[in-house]
Amino acid sequence: MVLLRILALAATVCWAQPAKQQILDLDKQWAAAIQKRDAAFLGKILTDDLVYAHASGVVDTKATYISKIKEGKQVYKSVDRMKITVNLYGADTAVTHCWMRVTGVNPQGPFDDKVMMMHTWVKQGGAWKLAAHQTTRVDKLP
Repeated sequence: MVLLRILALAATVCWAQPAKQQILDLDKQWAAAIQKRDAAFLGKILTDDLVYAHASGVVDTKATYISKIKEGKQVYKSVDRMKITVNLYGADTAVTHCWMRVTGVNPQGPFDDKVMMMHTWVKQGGAWKLAAHQTTRVDKLP
């Protein structure tokens, strides 16, 4: 009985580490893609029912967000992420949290934001996809 519990715990730890690394890698690739305006990559990693809530209060869908990126209406000059954490919930859901300094230009004008960010990732068809993005402005970064 004890051996079964140890094996189950070991299997959970082994499963969690690759999944956490996959999510960390995808979150990093997301940051690079928004800076490079890589709409094709974003199209692959965003769920069709994406909720993309900006710190400004604007909420985008997958289609509206990718359109802004393609058309240059949402331009990111820099995305500096720090203190990134990943929490897994079962085999098909993960939440990342980090602090960021983000600069660029959007329809409201230039921005230089300090934000807290949360991403919700879900596994669909065997691939991790970003289902929700939420940022909140903060006075200072940790």
